[in-house]
Amino acid sequence: MSPCLVRLLRCFALLISCMSVCGDLEFAHADGAPPSKIAVIGAGIGGTATAHFLRQHFGQDVEIHVYEKGKVGGRLATVTVNNQEYESGGSVIHSLNLHMQDFVKLLGLKYRKNFPRKTAVFNGEHFLLEETDWYLLDLFRLWWRYGISFIRLQMWVEEIMEKFMRIYKYQAHGYAFSTVDELLHSLGGSLFINMTRNSVSESLLELGVSQRFIDEVIAAVTRVNYGQSVSIPAFVGAVSLAGAQANLWAVEGGNKLVCSGLLKEAKANLIHAQVTSVSLVSADTAQYQVSYTTEKEKGSAMYDIVIIATPLQEGMANITFENFEPPIPELPGAYHHTVVSIVHGYLNCSYFGYPDPKLFPFASILTTEAPALFFDSVGNVSPVNISKGFKKKQPQEAAIWKVFSPQPLERKDLKTLFKSYYSVQVTDWQAYPQYGSTKHLPSIVLHDNMYYLNSIEWAASAMEMSSVAAKNIALLAYHRWNRELEMIDQKEFIHKIKTEL
Repeated sequence: MSPCLVRLLRCFALLISCMSVCGDLEFAHADGAPPSKIAVIGAGIGGTATAHFLRQHFGQDVEIHVYEKGKVGGRLATVTVNNQEYESGGSVIHSLNLHMQDFVKLLGLKYRKNFPRKTAVFNGEHFLLEETDWYLLDLFRLWWRYGISFIRLQMWVEEIMEKFMRIYKYQAHGYAFSTVDELLHSLGGSLFINMTRNSVSESLLELGVSQRFIDEVIAAVTRVNYGQSVSIPAFVGAVSLAGAQANLWAVEGGNKLVCSGLLKEAKANLIHAQVTSVSLVSADTAQYQVSYTTEKEKGSAMYDIVIIATPLQEGMANITFENFEPPIPELPGAYHHTVVSIVHGYLNCSYFGYPDPKLFPFASILTTEAPALFFDSVGNVSPVNISKGFKKKQPQEAAIWKVFSPQPLERKDLKTLFKSYYSVQVTDWQAYPQYGSTKHLPSIVLHDNMYYLNSIEWAASAMEMSSVAAKNIALLAYHRWNRELEMIDQKEFIHKIKTEL
């Protein structure tokens, strides 16, 4: 076959691929004119990062409106105790989360000091695993109780993280993905796709990790990070386990500062309002009317592109979609309730088998699956602003504790965990998907020029996952608007990059 014919066939294949990815392109603007107005619904880390990336790609002329019914930051939030703020939402960021690192540098924020802390795993009766001051002793205990399971686990998590890091290279080259499945497949092939379908327990058993290790260690990590069991999908389990490593950090002043900073950096117009509906006004040009209500009035505005950065499952955003044919389908699945209680008080060390609180060495207590346990974890936390003279409280002193539980703590529960307490502040989060409540990953593209960021959460929910989704949607919206279809779901180009890594 001649080289010219080969090139011709490749171009034809690329054209067919682009048509299958993007369908009818009447909505695209071949004249190169940018959109005049873009709406982002939701001002959490996903929505604010999307506004930032949209500004990068579409330039300074486009108007970007961000709607938020609550506080900027969404699930990144703080509560105040004794004039100090403490994280009540997303608390930790992995050192390999490159988008979050870039945001902190861009906004001139600072890394928060991290205090060393010992962790133990509690089964409702006694501690199964206790961290010490001696690393080699901890390794010996792990080996004695679990064999080489912890080594197999570490190798597995490192392999997953190494593959996941490819996304930064792809996005740096400008590539976008039209579905979560396409994105995951580009990173880890069928391995990552299967990890969204098989449980973390099944996957680790296949690797030779012991059932005891899964029941006592893996379960403790999934409970503290997602409030769910080892039946969660393997991919979100790997994200959870990566979040249990030592190389974690947070933002001085609170992680929510990233969200407010990105909004300002994007020069976005923040509209404090509840979005009630999105209506398709013109099927030919794919223009949308966003209707909303504020404390004082009802209003609406027209947009060329709409990006929804808030969960659409039943009972969450309560947004109706009008004049779409076919109709926008209702999204299956539910979000998991996690109750965060910030307690100022004296921990009841006797409950954990330490009658003398001065001898209690642990600042973080994880738990296993046990019928008698009413909480997932309890940990001593530091304020988001740490002064030079700040010192961690000793176990016998009144301190600030963060308790994760599936239900609000009753008085008897508080009396069990604490000898006495001064205050309790409760936040009931619909924090992340209830994994297993649906088998399908939601669509990213809801309609021409209308996108859904939170579909990524059904693969795994984390600050960095939302940031990756934000970058992907900004690129996807830009390429589809400008007919740059060769930059979307192109496996041949992705393979070329992958071979460079």
